[in-house]
Amino acid sequence: MNSIRQVPSRVKTKRTETNLGAEREHFDKQQLSSISKAINSNEAPVKEKHARRIILGTHREKGAFTFWSYALGLPLSSNSILSWKFCHVVHKVLRDGHHNSLQDCMRHHSNIVETGQLWGNLHDRYGQLVALYAKLLCTKMEFHVKHSEIRANLEVTDEVLERVAGTDINNVFQLTVEVFDYLDTELRLAETVIRQLNTSIAISTLTSGQCRLSPLIQVIQDCSHLYHFTVKLLFKLHACLPADTLQGHRDRFHDQFHSLKTFFNKARDMMYFKRLIQIPKLPESPPNFLHAASLAKHARPVVVIPDEDEPEQVDDDDDDPEPLINVSDVTVPSMAVPQQFDIFDQTFGPANGGFDDRDIQIENLKRDLELLRTDLERVKGEAQRYITQLKSQINSLEAELEEQRVQKQRALVENEQLRMELEATRRRNAEHESVQATFGEAETRAQATEQRYNKLKEKHTELVSSHAELLRKSADTVKMLSATQQTQEEVERTKQQLAFEVDRIKQDADMKLEEQKFEMEKLKREFEEKKAEVERVKGTLQSNEKVGEQQTRSMSALQAEKERLMHSVSEKEAALSALRHAAQLQQSSLQQERERSTRELGELQGRLQEKSSREEQLQQKLLEEQFSLLQGTVSEAESIIQDAVAKLDDPLHIRCTSSPDYLVSRADATLGSIDKVKRGHSDYLTNMGDVGGLLRALTQFSHLAADTIINGSATAHMAPTDHADRLTENCRGCATQSLQFLKDLKSKASLQRADPASIRIVVQKILRLGEELRPKGVDVRQDELGDLVDKEMAATSAAIEEAVRRIDEMMNQARKDTSGVKLEVNERILYSCTDLMKAIHLLVLTSTDLQKEIVEGGRGAATIKEFYARNSRWTEGLISASKAVGWGATQMVESADKVVLHTGKYEELIVCSHEIAASTAQLVASSKVKADRNSTKLTALQQASRRVNEMAANVVASTKTGQENLEDKDTMDFSGMSLIKLKMEEMESQVKVLELENQLGNERLRLGELRKKHYDIAGVPAAGLSEGNGLAPSSASEPSSPKPSKPSIMRKPALAQKPNLPPKNMFR
Repeated sequence: MNSIRQVPSRVKTKRTETNLGAEREHFDKQQLSSISKAINSNEAPVKEKHARRIILGTHREKGAFTFWSYALGLPLSSNSILSWKFCHVVHKVLRDGHHNSLQDCMRHHSNIVETGQLWGNLHDRYGQLVALYAKLLCTKMEFHVKHSEIRANLEVTDEVLERVAGTDINNVFQLTVEVFDYLDTELRLAETVIRQLNTSIAISTLTSGQCRLSPLIQVIQDCSHLYHFTVKLLFKLHACLPADTLQGHRDRFHDQFHSLKTFFNKARDMMYFKRLIQIPKLPESPPNFLHAASLAKHARPVVVIPDEDEPEQVDDDDDDPEPLINVSDVTVPSMAVPQQFDIFDQTFGPANGGFDDRDIQIENLKRDLELLRTDLERVKGEAQRYITQLKSQINSLEAELEEQRVQKQRALVENEQLRMELEATRRRNAEHESVQATFGEAETRAQATEQRYNKLKEKHTELVSSHAELLRKSADTVKMLSATQQTQEEVERTKQQLAFEVDRIKQDADMKLEEQKFEMEKLKREFEEKKAEVERVKGTLQSNEKVGEQQTRSMSALQAEKERLMHSVSEKEAALSALRHAAQLQQSSLQQERERSTRELGELQGRLQEKSSREEQLQQKLLEEQFSLLQGTVSEAESIIQDAVAKLDDPLHIRCTSSPDYLVSRADATLGSIDKVKRGHSDYLTNMGDVGGLLRALTQFSHLAADTIINGSATAHMAPTDHADRLTENCRGCATQSLQFLKDLKSKASLQRADPASIRIVVQKILRLGEELRPKGVDVRQDELGDLVDKEMAATSAAIEEAVRRIDEMMNQARKDTSGVKLEVNERILYSCTDLMKAIHLLVLTSTDLQKEIVEGGRGAATIKEFYARNSRWTEGLISASKAVGWGATQMVESADKVVLHTGKYEELIVCSHEIAASTAQLVASSKVKADRNSTKLTALQQASRRVNEMAANVVASTKTGQENLEDKDTMDFSGMSLIKLKMEEMESQVKVLELENQLGNERLRLGELRKKHYDIAGVPAAGLSEGNGLAPSSASEPSSPKPSKPSIMRKPALAQKPNLPPKNMFR
């Protein structure tokens, strides 16, 4: 070791070009291994050892050339997790890498911007995070390039910050705004990451959560410094400017302060950060910039990263990593000498140009150094093993301690939970006992009520039956009374007749008595007159005596008749009195019965009134229950629609997409449900006792409206910007109007004026937007599709046969006109073109056979034209694919003709080959959609498709080989140039490279715009376009499928494949 120290520092080991190349190769291999392991698609955080090797590599080569040379080849556009880890590693390189890494990263500023824009437009779980991270990196690079005195890790003193701000207040104001923007991008990324994790501690312990959280360590480091810069700059601004002018700055700082404090508190509570970083605590309130003395109270927040020298766990696929940290302090000077070398010596060799007298001593020292290095490695290995064992024991003990702490905490939590559950159980038991007692009382009351109800029911039944019996008796009594009255009337009439007869008989008797008296007096007078004549008339006297006797007998007969009549009258009067007494008894009984019936009728009317009032109460209760059911249904419908509206702002919903066809079907169904709701509402207003129809209509309407809102938002995710904004606005309007209508239904005051007409208007707007977003097919009548398919397939076959014929003609002509290498190249190209045309012809024939099989198997009883019309989308796809194949064959023949005649470019032939392969792939996909998976013709079609791809690859290979054979390659001989001349040539070459890069960028932009325009045109009828220029857009018609297909106008064109060129210089 002493001999090594005695060697002068200027003595250096002579390195041959082979050793330098091997060392460089080892360094490149190690960097590539670290980059590939640090930046991958696994959802796990970047390992610290891989990132540390990348950072040490930047310090070794004093820049990030090697990192970017490998990073440009990563497929960042294919995986969002890969892009996320790439941004994380770039952030680490900017912070901890060599200071020249900032300039190297700035040269690839456009690549980072493209990556952010790509994932910002795509809906992926990591896509939004990548877009925000890319914006953060661009802001960071632009800030540090503009203010180069501030290092990328932001670790500068206050004096440097004062020097950067300067004395010009305008510069201080502008610097403050830039720092605000810088901090905003940091906080926006942190808030988005934490919002995705929902601040869940359990998730932060998983690899998926740690993959998102690991970049926040660098964000926390940046934010602590930026917060300090902001406070210092704002105090300086308030010392020079009035307070009103800086009100906006103070408001913005307060918002950032609260956001940063919330972020630090949430991160401090996460288990993942506790062992990796010590997060500072911010003050409870922001500094008061209006008082300059508050600056003295401000303390700069310091972030501490614990120094954990964990042993490097070598993976199975690691390549013998070199030690990154020197363990032995004794060997540092001796080992540092051979690791350093001069770039000038690498390029131009040693100063003396050969061996000197000390080379032998140096070789001996090298051998001694190798022996010492072997011993050192052995000692280091043993020390490493001891350290590994001790750290593993420490980790196991810490894990056991942590487990015991967790178990203790869990036991305390469980004890507390059990205590709370015991108290809750006691409360529930007490409540249960009270409820049981209440239930018993309620049950007793219910039984008593039930018994009373049964008694009342039985009494009511008896009263109803007795009332019916009384009604029947009353009817019989009325009948009897009417009969009695009739009998009494008859008796009265008889009595009157008898009285009339008695009077008449009395009158007759009186008249007869008067006559008899008159006769007696007459007879007396005659007797007196003829008393003297008695003598004279004895005979007359005897006759008179006989007449007297006869009169006496008649008088006695009349007297007997009078007595008989008087007896008859007395009998009649007795019968009449008996009848009158019976009538009086009947009348009294009827009166009593009527009074009893009246009392019972009053009681029945009272009970009937009670029953009517009870029925009215039940009816009112029924109406209230019906309205409460309506309110419950309306509340549930509101929650459904509010849930749908909440999904519009849900970040997870951004990934959801839908098709305009499905949106139109949902909107139609919603319009139908609105009509049902309107009818149910009118029926409910007419009869408020029946709310069933309105409830069913509201249930259906709420689900369909929510489905329309969600699918409208999902459709907007894939729609153009204008349509997406209008569609989202109408979806929100639909939700607002629906909630307003449901709010009107919940109140009796506004129930009458509730009208779903405004909802119908908004849904109709959504329906119209969905119809506008529908893909537009070729304007061909449905009955002409079948004929058009056959015509296009036949035209394609004819075009391919014509192409084969023309290629044969070009082959014969080339053999006549050329010879040697040119003839060989032309024959190889034309042969490959002929093979490609034959393969395409075979593919078209196989596709035609498979198409016939599909039509025969799927049309059923329908005709072929009806089958094509029923599956118009699929038919249009076949037509478009056939046109594209025919056009590609024609263009290939023309390009081959130009190449053979040396008037065209080889690249045209290559592009035509790619277009034909894409067109045939579309034809295969269109045919494969409706084919049976087990069909032999489908297998033949797939084999033919693979044959076409192979032949297209042969055409490309033949073209490139011929191009290389015919092009003259000038050997670059710079031996005769001077140093100045070489420098001038180098500058001219750089100018040409920059010009070509500008042209390449412009052409890429032009290619992107052309593809966008192509896809826009592909969404409208393309018949006129194909007739005008012979182009058939391959994406205009997509094959139909059972699922709703996305409109072609919404699909983004694929990014163009960039060639592997040197990075573009951003500073010219």
